Amino acid sequence: MTNKKQPPAGKPEGAPAGRPENPFIDAGFYDRVRDYTERDATFSKELKAIADHGAGKQSTDARFAPSLELLRGVVKKGVSFNDMLERIVAGTESGLWEPWLAAFGIELRGVSYAKTGPRNARLALDISLAAKANPLFANAGMRNWRSLVAQDCAQLQVEKPTVETPAKAHAIFFLDAAG
Repeated sequence: MTNKKQPPAGKPEGAPAGRPENPFIDAGFYDRVRDYTERDATFSKELKAIADHGAGKQSTDARFAPSLELLRGVVKKGVSFNDMLERIVAGTESGLWEPWLAAFGIELRGVSYAKTGPRNARLALDISLAAKANPLFANAGMRNWRSLVAQDCAQLQVEKPTVETPAKAHAIFFLDAAG
């Protein structure tokens, strides 16, 4: 018998204790799961992995987040998403911001409307099952877009489903966030 303390079962010695990895970031894994799992069940598994891992905070400004590259090129009502983000930062045409963003399932959850200074806007992108952005990403072949967005965003807000309401999830990005 030794006096050396044994590591707890299930964790290899020296393994870092931290956030679990999100396997859905790998598009191949997502496709394999999707091949044999129903859509709602796949979404539930991916959302659980996203919530367990948390926000990746890799690129929290919506103008530069790689996961939003596809959206930035989309044009609605003659204005691209990228142009609208720049208008928000510049503080021009503030009456158009919220209704225009709603077409993508994005809420403007806080913004400084002051004429000078940074906007410090908080954008909440809906990543729920019925998200308005889902068809855009699906048509581009990015079926695991929710996990990619979660890697970039600053915060995640996930509400578990109830009998009356489906699961709700939002990825929070910033514009002009203080560094």
